[in-house]
Amino acid sequence: MRNKLVITLTTVYGSRQYTLNQVAKFVLLAFLLLSALSFFVSNALLVVKTDDLADLEEDHQELTESFDLLVGTQALYQDEMNQLSTNLSNLTLERDQLQEENLRIGELNTTLDNSLYGLETLLGMEHAETMDSQRAEELTIEANKRLFFLHSIPNGVPIQGQRITDRFGFRIHPVKKKKVMHNGIDFKANRGTPVYATADGVVEFSGFHKSSGFGKLIILQHNFGFKTYYAHLDALKIKTRDFVRKGQLIGLSGNTGLSTGPHLHYEIRHLFTAKDPEPFISWDITNFNTLFTKVKDIKWASLNAMYPLNQQQDLPSQ
Repeated sequence: MRNKLVITLTTVYGSRQYTLNQVAKFVLLAFLLLSALSFFVSNALLVVKTDDLADLEEDHQELTESFDLLVGTQALYQDEMNQLSTNLSNLTLERDQLQEENLRIGELNTTLDNSLYGLETLLGMEHAETMDSQRAEELTIEANKRLFFLHSIPNGVPIQGQRITDRFGFRIHPVKKKKVMHNGIDFKANRGTPVYATADGVVEFSGFHKSSGFGKLIILQHNFGFKTYYAHLDALKIKTRDFVRKGQLIGLSGNTGLSTGPHLHYEIRHLFTAKDPEPFISWDITNFNTLFTKVKDIKWASLNAMYPLNQQQDLPSQ
């Protein structure tokens, strides 16, 4: 029994014994040793593989994060490229707009120079060799001065497109049939034709003026002692003490008062003295200096001392 291995198996039916010889004993022992060794080797390999797998997962995580960072950086670069492209397009557009603006400014300067040279001609002034800012300022001052006087002193016609039927001076009165002074100009006009103010001013009178025979009459006061009369009107468009501007509609022509037919009687007076309206009617910005030589019984020289009127010649002191 010393050289045998006895294995006893116990069941519900009793115990049974099995005997193994020495070889079987060594085989079984070797199997058990190999199984134990295999178990420990497998565990060791499993630990190693587990560590390797953890390292791989960590590497994978790092690669994933690096990839995400790379994708984000690429997207950022793409956004920056898009922004740079947009900025470049805007700069190109601004450059083109500036070029167009420069062309427009050049054209404007040319047009302005031509206009200023035209203004020289219009004002009857000698042409300057160069059109600089000083010359432009001189022209502007001269034009504004003339416009001021053209708005202050009566000028132009009070009614458009109508012929003159009776002029300033002595005549046989068509109703009274005797020679009397005609202090104005008569314009033939159909009833209801618009009548306009010939200068800025204030309304001294607007109503029916029976004693003069003028019928419906408007009297305007202007600067420098001038007045204008608009007589035989059919309708009045302004009231006494109203302010009016040059070219404003003030009434409609008619046949009221002492009149033989529809017309407009127009007078210009200076300090209660009637003046021939014709030099005033033809006076404008292009022949500005002519009025001060044609109308000789007004002391223009004293006005010229306040506001230089005529740059070409001295005015008579009278």
